[in-house]
Amino acid sequence: MELQKNSYYVRVDILLCVDSRRSSTSIFQTLYGKLFMEPDHPSPLATRRIAIDPITRVEGHGKITLLLDDNNHIVEARLHIVEFRGFEKFIQGRPYWEVPFFVQRLCGICPVSHQLAAAKAVDQIVGVRQLTPTATKLRRLLHFGQILQSHALHFFHLSSPDFLFGFGSDPLQRNIVGVLEQYPEIALKGVKLRKFGQQIIEAITGKRIHGTGTVPGGMNKPLTIPQRDALLADIDNILQWSQEALALNEQIHTAHPEHRDFGTLHSNYLSMTGSNGELEFYHGGLRARYADGTGILDQFDYCDYQQILREEVRPWSYMKFPYLTALGIEQGWYRVGPLARINNCDMISTPLAEAARQRFKGFGQGGLVHDTLAYHWARMIELLHCTESIHALLHDADITGMELMAEKGERQPQGIGVIEAPRGTLFHHYQINAEGLITKANLIVSTTSNNQAMNESVRSVANQYLDGQEITEALLNHLEVAVRAYDPCLSCATHALGKMPLQVTLQSSDGKVIHQLTKGVDGEIHR
Repeated sequence: MELQKNSYYVRVDILLCVDSRRSSTSIFQTLYGKLFMEPDHPSPLATRRIAIDPITRVEGHGKITLLLDDNNHIVEARLHIVEFRGFEKFIQGRPYWEVPFFVQRLCGICPVSHQLAAAKAVDQIVGVRQLTPTATKLRRLLHFGQILQSHALHFFHLSSPDFLFGFGSDPLQRNIVGVLEQYPEIALKGVKLRKFGQQIIEAITGKRIHGTGTVPGGMNKPLTIPQRDALLADIDNILQWSQEALALNEQIHTAHPEHRDFGTLHSNYLSMTGSNGELEFYHGGLRARYADGTGILDQFDYCDYQQILREEVRPWSYMKFPYLTALGIEQGWYRVGPLARINNCDMISTPLAEAARQRFKGFGQGGLVHDTLAYHWARMIELLHCTESIHALLHDADITGMELMAEKGERQPQGIGVIEAPRGTLFHHYQINAEGLITKANLIVSTTSNNQAMNESVRSVANQYLDGQEITEALLNHLEVAVRAYDPCLSCATHALGKMPLQVTLQSSDGKVIHQLTKGVDGEIHR
């Protein structure tokens, strides 16, 4: 059957187990195809499948599938990415200088992140190792604006309804419209915070979404004094609202002890940090820590990332599974993003955000904070840091300078750019030929790095809240809350072309199977 509730599509498939083989009359098994949940074969214990399709209030398209036995006990719970983009493939043959503007089309939420990571890679290709002070500060200002608008969008528009109304509240109210009705002041401040970040992006790149700005070796236009002054006119309000957003998130987490164990994972963490261990978004070395806070690596040159990271492909998702090579597939998965960055850094360079980090650290009793829902708290610490940094840069004389381009050097055969995107560490790696055309590209996006963690959190929440229970929309939303904590950008994270099995079933109107084709992981088609 199919139940529709507030844009949820809850599909319940009754599975008939005969001679260890399954058959299903699910409406989901239509000409659109069925994406296998199982890597090899179905569990004989599973008698029912429930799918949350699509996951709501996230960027991109994905689903969560549950396999249950006759007593509603969880057999398996997984997050699936069911769309494919293929940017790594179709940018091959394009000129290297086009890449920053091309790859930002991966996403409408975080285009600046992809533009900047690609720009840093292209800088290396043209032999530029150091930008001018003005170009560097303009890129940093652009990056702070991007993180500010993205963090504001995620909490206020996508996640706040869960915390303001409750995970199991009425879905007709549990949305941004409900927040506007019941908490108009909170909602409007969220809208204005995001608007300010977009205004910064527009001032530097010419557009709020998919602008230009970066060029090989620098920037293509200055920030004018009138543009700077227009941004300064609002900065004090933005700073105040950022502090209020942080206070709200801090109160939400500390006042609800049940949040501590919600999808919580004792994981490894990976992020970039500055040379002194400070929180750093634009440029630094890679740092990884174990769950107990001890170091795995520190100030590792991100240009050598292939020495420490590998990516695994699994047959039930278009998203890859990165892991730390030295720890292996089973133990090497890690988390990235705000929680990882706040856990990993030794300090924050701006005073208000640093004071907030100290309170956060105190909540963890001096150790790392592993609470998955603390991602939201860490995210608002970063939002405040961005606002403070924007305030400082707008008062910096270099920000309106005219020295925008560095002198180019000898062309290099490849370039690797890494930044801390809103959702975590972002890798862009490009190789070119003698004509300057892209021959190979590899992107490891933030959501991809969090793939295993999101699956682990979904599994944890399913076992804690849904196991043995009568499945309701309210309980299913708990699974979505776990995924939303990571602020996944699912359209950015789809890269594993040809690695996912597919089954296409043609049925008559009465449910009778007329014909069926199955394409395995190896690409072989079975009739």
